[in-house]
Amino acid sequence: MIISGTAFSAEKSLWGGAVVKHVNYKPQKVVYDVNVNTLGAMNSVLDRASFLSKITGADPFDSSIVLVLHGPEIEFFARKNYSKYKELMHRAQSLVEGETLKIRMCKLAAEGHGFKPSEIHGFVKMVPMGDAEILRLQNEEHHAYMQ
Repeated sequence: MIISGTAFSAEKSLWGGAVVKHVNYKPQKVVYDVNVNTLGAMNSVLDRASFLSKITGADPFDSSIVLVLHGPEIEFFARKNYSKYKELMHRAQSLVEGETLKIRMCKLAAEGHGFKPSEIHGFVKMVPMGDAEILRLQNEEHHAYMQ
């Protein structure tokens, strides 16, 4: 069966363009399991979490968005790397201050990367273990799991 190239051109696709469905989202409780190794990937996580906060109402009483850091992204949040990741740090800090977003870091993973809690920016809260914090947020505070 031969089909002409014009039948499948971008202008005349078989199905037309997608339609955006309007949805009203309620406030949510979400924990992001963050383990990324590039600046672009970390910015993408912040984009997604920030947008989720906005479309669900950013209500500090009904919403909670927690990023749990326990991978290579720990380097971005080290105070000694501030000049290298200044823009990312200002953005992350402003999201923590201005929205329902919280950032937690695994102390065990930070130590594995050679960092003490005092060497991480103060807007990040240190927890003993990232995996245990994710489980606690899911089981005790009813946060949905996101990667």
